[in-house]
Amino acid sequence: MTQIHPTALIDPGAELAADVLIGPYAIVGAQVRIGAGSRVGAHSIIEGPTTIGENNDIRAHSVIGGAPQDKKYRGEPTRLEIGSGNTIHEFVTINRGTVQDEGLTRIGDHNWIMATVHIAHDCRVGNQVIMANTTNLAGHVHVGDWVILGGYTGVHQFCKIGAHAMTGVGSVVLHDIPPFVMASGNTAQAHGLNTEGLKRRGFDASALAALRQAYKTLYRSGLTLSQAREALAEQVELLRQVDSASSASPSGGPSLAAPNAVSLLLDFLARVERGIVR
Repeated sequence: MTQIHPTALIDPGAELAADVLIGPYAIVGAQVRIGAGSRVGAHSIIEGPTTIGENNDIRAHSVIGGAPQDKKYRGEPTRLEIGSGNTIHEFVTINRGTVQDEGLTRIGDHNWIMATVHIAHDCRVGNQVIMANTTNLAGHVHVGDWVILGGYTGVHQFCKIGAHAMTGVGSVVLHDIPPFVMASGNTAQAHGLNTEGLKRRGFDASALAALRQAYKTLYRSGLTLSQAREALAEQVELLRQVDSASSASPSGGPSLAAPNAVSLLLDFLARVERGIVR
């Protein structure tokens, strides 16, 4: 049975699963859909059109699905989609999309979003992402799976952050961060691979060795980005000749065989538009 606190305000146009819990003084607007097992904390506001999946825990004072902070926005019916299994802590704000993009902000599954984080319009956040307190994503930012953003990280609009990347506390990200890379500083610079995180997710020795070689090619060879991409493509082909089998992940994480790991990096670099952190 849905548990709605008597002080909460629920628009008749909202659709709530049978066991959704709505806390005191929360407001759920029209065109909001909330899936089974989800909770909305006290004083939170959810505006539509917004779709929220199952087993999400939205903590107190969050504002979810608000209008974009974009002067070009003129009230168009843009959307927010949130997957399942996310924890969204206190005072988090997540805005809907704009028609200048695809009209959609999307958050994936099993993300851990800490207090006072802001996710702006048209962002794409993958799965298993951790955003520490007061992280701020500007509009149109794309964040890959298993990314960790340290506290007070600020990401410039249109930046892309590749899977398994990590930022240090207080980082200012003005360029794309390739997959697997650790970056920090103002402005953020690359400081090696997120090796410990990859080990925890089951990446084996061959994949780590291949990624170390790829990092050297990208950052320490003196090659331009275009030249580095060509060299990485050659490395991928050589790795595929040696071993194309994917490794299993003992921890349940997304481990990749060596050629696939370097290929993921190469595919990301093909989409870079703002340059990469150096």
